[in-house]
Amino acid sequence: MSLNLPKSSALQGIRVLELPGQLGAYAGKLFADMGADVILIEPPGGAPTRRALPLISDVSPSSGEASLNFAYFNTSKRSITLDLDHSPGQEAFKKLAETANLIIDSSRPGAMKARGLDHLALSSIAPRLVYTAITPFGQTGPYSEYESEDIVLLALGGLLSLAGFIDSPPTRVWGNQAVLAASQFAAAGSLAAVLHAEVTGEGQHVDVAAQQCVVMGLENAVQFADLEGTVRKRAGGAVRFAGTGIFSCLDGEVFVMAAGVGDPRFWQNTVAWLRDEGITAVEEISDEKWRDFRFLATDPAKEVFRRIFTPFSATKTLKYLYHEGQRRGVPIAPMSAPSDLVANDQLNSHNYFVPIDHPKISRDAKMPGAPYLLSATPAVITRSPRAGEHTQYVLSEAGFTVSEIADFMAEKSR
Repeated sequence: MSLNLPKSSALQGIRVLELPGQLGAYAGKLFADMGADVILIEPPGGAPTRRALPLISDVSPSSGEASLNFAYFNTSKRSITLDLDHSPGQEAFKKLAETANLIIDSSRPGAMKARGLDHLALSSIAPRLVYTAITPFGQTGPYSEYESEDIVLLALGGLLSLAGFIDSPPTRVWGNQAVLAASQFAAAGSLAAVLHAEVTGEGQHVDVAAQQCVVMGLENAVQFADLEGTVRKRAGGAVRFAGTGIFSCLDGEVFVMAAGVGDPRFWQNTVAWLRDEGITAVEEISDEKWRDFRFLATDPAKEVFRRIFTPFSATKTLKYLYHEGQRRGVPIAPMSAPSDLVANDQLNSHNYFVPIDHPKISRDAKMPGAPYLLSATPAVITRSPRAGEHTQYVLSEAGFTVSEIADFMAEKSR
């Protein structure tokens, strides 16, 4: 089962068996888009994730092709249908495990053990196999049996308490960020374990707890609590210094940090810009006290800057403010909406957005591609599979005879 990876694809030669679930879908996608043979093991009737919102209009939900979510998170994978609760499917899974480098499992702790398909059982027949289990809280501990959703993981991981405005309840960030964090860390840990198995011949179990992955995103908030007894609070909407904050423009909003981070030259650059634009009131913010961060932190200073900068930004386009600010060395950035990202010159110069390969979606529709560019072995993203589309072919690859496959398919259809 040596990898011997050819240069045509970064992870070509790695075979992954993925048990469907939202916690592991992105990890499998990362492997698949980089060339690994990722086989999605779906139950009869298809994976529940095939019904995940949002749905594609004009496509029947019962078809298994309606979920835009599934279409994105399962690109470049193959799909087979196995009933892992009964003997034929279990035996087929074991045989496939002998050909695999990695299993990605996001089912509840103990579910695969009850089927006789956990890491301990499989390692006896496939000692080089890496088994990655992604769960909300890990395989052990008082919470290990608990189910969870993204917002619960954000809350128990501490990130929810830091998100939102000071004077309002916590705000969940967009999307399933806890789920994605778990998948990303799982992909990194899994690849390290696969490389270790290639060198040593020893597989291992990789236990990924989504809660712990969320805690990794708190930066130094935990250290503050541990070392200084300081509980960090959410600061959304707070303006720490004059010249910092969100300002409206003709076609959107920009975020400005005129004071920069401890460097007075940014304030000088901002003053020079406004002076060149003919803003006479800029002289109010040009003397030495505006280079003192203690003064910039006062409410009167914040109000003066807002009174001067707001009328100026309101007459300019987002693109003008961003590019002119960058040219002049002023920290300023557009507040990009999804529609802005699709049209973004920088992203498009990297061909970042790729067509959604789906029979029911226009070829003009696009989705985010790989967030990295490999010069010799770039990602190649293909469409998500239909449920069970590759069952016969994959079983044949695994060494099943024609008659065995026929018997298995007959059993599966009953």
